Amino acid sequence: MSEAARPEPIFCLEHVHLAYILEETRREVLRDVNFSLFPGQRFALYGPNGSGKTTLFRCITGLARPQRGLVRFHETIMRTEKDFLALRRNVGFVLQQADDQLFFPTVLEDVAFGPLNLGLAPEDARERALDTLASLELSGFENRLIHQLSGGEKKLISLAGVLAMKPEALLLDEPTNGLDSASRERLTEILRGLATPRIVISHDWDFLAQVATEYLTIQDGSLRRFSPSFAHAHLHAHPLGNEPHEH
Repeated sequence: MSEAARPEPIFCLEHVHLAYILEETRREVLRDVNFSLFPGQRFALYGPNGSGKTTLFRCITGLARPQRGLVRFHETIMRTEKDFLALRRNVGFVLQQADDQLFFPTVLEDVAFGPLNLGLAPEDARERALDTLASLELSGFENRLIHQLSGGEKKLISLAGVLAMKPEALLLDEPTNGLDSASRERLTEILRGLATPRIVISHDWDFLAQVATEYLTIQDGSLRRFSPSFAHAHLHAHPLGNEPHEH
């Protein structure tokens, strides 16, 4: 596809550097990161714990601000909290821990919260929430109490709350963590059926192979693409066992 014919990216990062200072020690987590997410793309993001994967998501959504570089949303540079609020309304972030994302007593209240924030009237937000629950085969959950849900059910409800806002793109941080096999399969089925562009953080290769078509990793602060043919899981007894590599 020619540059002229290619659609504009949903969001992009340009020369992003982000460092944390802990106990007077500076640690550069992201180093000169350049990345664009276009419509239709489905990325897997893999890397060792602490490599900066979640920090990348926080940087995209403005929850962490780079010391250098910039974030664009539909070519507009994100400078202020108001700018990032517009991005967050259109780029859904499903957190690793569902309990950090669920705030209301009942499922319906939680799923309707996002549409209400978008400006929908209460009845319209309720209908949007019910439709979203139905699309995820969660009809009948609307009056369930959040604190009585299983871990897998909470994960699906947190996803429903994001999907109810009809996002242009999804960021999912370790969505299969703590799920039993049935919940994992249900989540996989849902994501396979969604055309929404996405980046999915996970160490679950079988899951990633079903919900993503392109692969990224973070090594020494740099975001890199690597071939899906390198993605594999088996017992390792060498230093690269927890990193993408070729045999």
